[in-house]
Amino acid sequence: MQRLAFLMAAAILTHTAGAQEIVRHKIPNSDFPIAQAVTLPPNATIHFISGQVPPVVDKAANPDTIAAYGDTKTQTVGVLKKIEEILKSMNLAMGDVVKMQVFLVGDPAKGGRADIKGFMEGYTQFFGGAQPNLPARAVMQVAGLNSPGWLVEIEVVAAKK
Repeated sequence: MQRLAFLMAAAILTHTAGAQEIVRHKIPNSDFPIAQAVTLPPNATIHFISGQVPPVVDKAANPDTIAAYGDTKTQTVGVLKKIEEILKSMNLAMGDVVKMQVFLVGDPAKGGRADIKGFMEGYTQFFGGAQPNLPARAVMQVAGLNSPGWLVEIEVVAAKK
């Protein structure tokens, strides 16, 4: 009888653990559009999306120039649209992104500093607002990316129960 009770309790615990949701921990006293942390339940499937770079927006421009890809905001929107399409092809959405790493190159038009304002203007079109599931995120300035015209590369991790 004790064994049966143990097995029933284990089954209930397993079912309860399986019902857990992805938890996004907000930054206390902040409305900044990222999560402080994200906790995944044991039953979540994790998807790693390789770094994506911006599409060409001006085919007439030299492909080795920023003019071919646009400013940081334009590049951010282009990269996030590519990520959105990749996720869609996997039956996922931007709301399933739990972790994001952003690599920004210093913009010569901004004194060689990463254009965080431009990045955030593009980012908030996809995260916060109408799509409230915020990822944990890191943004870093790097010396360069593989093309001299790229200012932005983003990789994400998505998860879904």
